[in-house]
Amino acid sequence: HRRFDYRPKTDPYCQARYTFCPTGSAIPVMKEEDVIEVYRLQAPVWEFKYGDLLGHLKIMHDAVGFKSSLTGKNYTMEWYELFQLGNCTFPHLRPGMDAPFWCNQGAACFYEGIDDAHWKENGTLLLVTTISGAMFNEMAEWVKYDNETGIYYETWTVQASPDKKSTVWFDSYECSKFILRTYQKLADLGAVFKKIQTNYTSIILFSGEPIYLGNETSIFGPQGNKTLAAAIRDFYNPFKPHQTVREFFVDLFKIIDRVILSHQFYLFYNLEYWFLPMKFPYLKIVYEEVPLPFGSKASFGV
Repeated sequence: HRRFDYRPKTDPYCQARYTFCPTGSAIPVMKEEDVIEVYRLQAPVWEFKYGDLLGHLKIMHDAVGFKSSLTGKNYTMEWYELFQLGNCTFPHLRPGMDAPFWCNQGAACFYEGIDDAHWKENGTLLLVTTISGAMFNEMAEWVKYDNETGIYYETWTVQASPDKKSTVWFDSYECSKFILRTYQKLADLGAVFKKIQTNYTSIILFSGEPIYLGNETSIFGPQGNKTLAAAIRDFYNPFKPHQTVREFFVDLFKIIDRVILSHQFYLFYNLEYWFLPMKFPYLKIVYEEVPLPFGSKASFGV
């Protein structure tokens, strides 16, 4: 997943149904001698609205919690879409614009407090390691870098087959990947993690070798490929927000026809378009174990 030099301003056209990071705050500077507990947080996606519904499908959202021993204060840190999942996964087809329009930025959110009920009721709130205040401060600097250079949310992992050793054509870039990067950074700083099983959700597309198509300018620009541009717009059209039940089922049939019957998918990744020759089983939601990391520095003892 490509890193960028800076985070661009978002377009006013991009609007969120739920405000991104409504109670967010700056990451505090901890006293170096502080002892800080680190918690693994996981709950079903949209748990605040649908309860455990998506938990039954193992579609989970991940975050990390911190508790300062010196102040007793708790903090939550997570990474998610600025304009909700649908906007990050599929573009808007705006009148008068040839190219699909994307609202696909993601970012870190840090705020004081841990909502125990939210994480415990249908998910996980579990101590995974303990770090010093100095390590926390180093992590905070890394978070700022990560947040300014890894700016686009990517829903899909794309693999050659369901086999665990199969080729990964594209990796997702979402909430769980941020948590895994954070854990690895803490391990590199000396954190020693508990030996517990940790699982994460991935939404996987299965495809033969992807075919590079070009970027927005080369496809949709004045010298672009009009036939390819029309095919991409036509592919994304059924994924638009639905107004009626009838429209939903008509569009669902179109999606099944394109992805499963015609084996087609157009992926937008790192600001470039790729064609995926889809193959069975086409799509799968997995909840797989990813072990907690080992560090490269001497461990921090409490």
